[in-house]
Amino acid sequence: SLHYICFMKEVDFIIVGLGLAGLAFCEQLRKAEKSFHVIDRPNTSASRVASGLYNPIVLKRFNFIWKGEEQMNLLDSFYTPLEDLLQISIDHRMDILRILHSNEEKNDWLVAADKQHLEDYLTLPFIENMNSAIVAPFGFGKVVKTGKIDTEKLLNSYVQYLHSLNLISIEEFNYDELVHEDDGFKYQKVKAKHILFAEGFGIRNNPFFKEEIINGTKGELIVIKAPDLKLNSILKSSVFIIPLQNDKYLVGSTYQWDDETWEPTLKAKTELISKLDEIINCDYEIIDHYAGIRPTTNDRRPIIGEHPKHPNMYLINGLGTRGVLIAPYVSKILFEYIYKGGEIDRGINYKRFLKN
Repeated sequence: SLHYICFMKEVDFIIVGLGLAGLAFCEQLRKAEKSFHVIDRPNTSASRVASGLYNPIVLKRFNFIWKGEEQMNLLDSFYTPLEDLLQISIDHRMDILRILHSNEEKNDWLVAADKQHLEDYLTLPFIENMNSAIVAPFGFGKVVKTGKIDTEKLLNSYVQYLHSLNLISIEEFNYDELVHEDDGFKYQKVKAKHILFAEGFGIRNNPFFKEEIINGTKGELIVIKAPDLKLNSILKSSVFIIPLQNDKYLVGSTYQWDDETWEPTLKAKTELISKLDEIINCDYEIIDHYAGIRPTTNDRRPIIGEHPKHPNMYLINGLGTRGVLIAPYVSKILFEYIYKGGEIDRGINYKRFLKN
């Protein structure tokens, strides 16, 4: 038994899942000099196929998303240190040009742009469309302070970083092997005071969180090559078009609530093409098409909290379509709850799903 003890690794946290939610919590721990070990399945995170867009404004109704300002305030202090740590560039600042479809919409924009806080994002005057490849007779409203995080590059680099420090196991987590001990948990050769499940849609297989809390909304994106589009900003209408490099653009996204497969579908591709053809009128070819399942909740709010029957077991989930913005915010709240005795608002607390 002495021989066995030598190989036991002791950490503060076991983290199951390394999408944006798991990564954001790892960063809270790392900055506070807490130890952790990650267990992650190979490449099945919705974060890898996310658009990575950050924008705190709902561009249908011209209002803030939930906690939009608080989330935006954390953006730089979260992603800039990560770029330094991993020696990569992932934060690409780009304005959004919202195609305006009528004089009513222009009027709604004027009203919104006059509101305190929104005026920092919604600019005036309107921008006239000078690009013959784009259909926008009423011009654009420009949203500033927005951009795109390259989530796949971030996650791949972070995995390599954890590998180099021996802090990650790339494998399926086996729930049957998790042992509850008086002072925490044991999983294979790792002993930890706490465990966090950050599994995204994978939580559907987790026996500890049986409630139907995550629905899963399938989203599909295509990548097009369009040499004549000449676009440097993100274009938003019924779909968004995000410039990549070399005349390539990311176009998305669809919302499918009753398909739980990870395969791209012809139906979604057709939908994206028909919406794209309404807003651009230049030639393009489709060079890629992929799908992911976003972890979403009925009330469109994230879920964080502690398991009521298993102390020191936590979850972070339900980041939905805006994980790039929400992950730093909710991981901070959860960290403060655990280590500083903070509160978790009922609106995002796991307890809201429990039958009392």
